[in-house]
Amino acid sequence: MLIDDIKALSNEIAEDVIRIRRHMHQNPELSFEETETQSFIRSELEKIGIDDIKTCANTGLVAMIRGKNPDKKTIALRGDIDALPIQEENDVEYKSQNVGVMHACGHDVHTSSLLGTARILHQFREHFEGSVKLIFQPGEEKLPGGASLMIKEGVLKDPDVSTIVGQHVMPLLDAGQIGFRSGMYMASADEIYIKVIGKGGHGAHPHMNIDPIAISAQLITGLQQVVSRNAKPSMPSVLSIGRIEGYGSTNVIPDEVNMQGTFRTFDEEWRERAHKLIVEYCEGIVTSMGAKCEVEVRKGYPHLKNDQAITAAMRSAAVEYVGEENVVDLEIWPAGEDFAFYSQEIPATFYRLGTRNRDKGIDAMLHTPRFNIDEEALKIGPGLMAWLAITQLQ
Repeated sequence: MLIDDIKALSNEIAEDVIRIRRHMHQNPELSFEETETQSFIRSELEKIGIDDIKTCANTGLVAMIRGKNPDKKTIALRGDIDALPIQEENDVEYKSQNVGVMHACGHDVHTSSLLGTARILHQFREHFEGSVKLIFQPGEEKLPGGASLMIKEGVLKDPDVSTIVGQHVMPLLDAGQIGFRSGMYMASADEIYIKVIGKGGHGAHPHMNIDPIAISAQLITGLQQVVSRNAKPSMPSVLSIGRIEGYGSTNVIPDEVNMQGTFRTFDEEWRERAHKLIVEYCEGIVTSMGAKCEVEVRKGYPHLKNDQAITAAMRSAAVEYVGEENVVDLEIWPAGEDFAFYSQEIPATFYRLGTRNRDKGIDAMLHTPRFNIDEEALKIGPGLMAWLAITQLQ
């Protein structure tokens, strides 16, 4: 059976996929700076025998694998390639060689796995109809998001892509487990910047000043009600202020306070309305207390939605590949992901590849200096994605 042949090949190439992952892990590059990574990916694709490769979004790549009747249907598989500005603390032989840069979100895994998938699909290209577009995307970790740039440059066109699939590591799942969620899955992610401009002076004479510290305290508390009193109870929303700077002292009231935060939700209409409410609330409170304010809501990634029909079909295919006991249903995840841009354009599925192994001490979370994976997951990831692609084309 084809599924057994794919599993066998996925196991056979696992050592080479791990080699690719370790090379990338040792040589991480930040968002939109992935020039060496791009060259490395191109060379690996050419080793496979894939020669239809194009540059996109400057440091990204798009490659095509054509099966029988290649114009019948095209689906896309996406892997992101950038790293994070984090100093790695893992003591492993493949530790990052670039100071202050680390693959702490598993993009080295996504890319190496996708290259393994490419090898499998290329070998079995006579077993499916249609084409597979491989997207190696830069800049997932930095606004405006590489996905938005690739879409603007036509990555979902010529030929038109009917479905797109993304795979992401998950340290909350054991290696060998796969996670799916239908419908809304990941949140939109917007940045909030607030400056409260008062009048500083001696702390003993607050009546002679306009205290931006006191005003900011009221803003932080009140902004929570902008969400809790306006969002539907059924619509998850988060507003968090994560930074506040007011350079006064024990007896000094500063002239101004600067705050930064984030707003996240899962509905685009409510998101737009919330932006306006945040600005109006800040301006209203600050003005009523005799101060001035500057408010910027910097729009980030939209929410990520998984197409229900496609996700159900792929979940069933995953059950065939790894067994019912290893496929889990995910809860919503309020982090942001620029794969969401694709999901706003065409039917999409974004699923999770388990990478945890507590017995090996591998359980650190994403975006931390000690994040790592159980590389046993790379025996599953390439073949699973190949099988999901083939079942969609069938």
